[in-house]
Amino acid sequence: MALGSNTKFYETPNHPYQGERISEESALTGQYGLKNKEELWRAQSELRAYRREARKLLGQTETEGAAKETEEFLARLKRIGVLDETDSLDDILSLDVTDILERRLQTVVYRKGLANTTSQARQFVSHGHVTVEGQRVTRPSKKVDVSEEGSVEFDSTSPLTDELHPERAEDQ
Repeated sequence: MALGSNTKFYETPNHPYQGERISEESALTGQYGLKNKEELWRAQSELRAYRREARKLLGQTETEGAAKETEEFLARLKRIGVLDETDSLDDILSLDVTDILERRLQTVVYRKGLANTTSQARQFVSHGHVTVEGQRVTRPSKKVDVSEEGSVEFDSTSPLTDELHPERAEDQ
């Protein structure tokens, strides 16, 4: 399928001027250091797609194909860390957008203590100071698999590897 340049991968809110929704979005945008609300809407759309898939799989009769498809879907969500190992298909319906946002590279960098704020973590990633499994990554929105989480670190050529660097997190 060829995608045009105008293809969006997210849905905007149906009612753009709702004060309560706007304040919730602003709080999440600030908390997770997102560039704009579009990034939040992308995460919300991703969550909607997960829920849609879960409902579809829950509604299917228990055939061998459906069981295999369900198993693969759950395995994928567990691999990226959205679900825990003990979670089932029903647990997908109770997920929150923060579960998706927690798996972004910039949030992982912040949670690991490599940056003082989520915004600083975003800057470190964008400027090429962070590697995942030895590969430099400059996309703050990259989903970090559970298996990759331990390998998130500063690039060896980055000046931030010096623990006395003024931008380094204080509590290291």
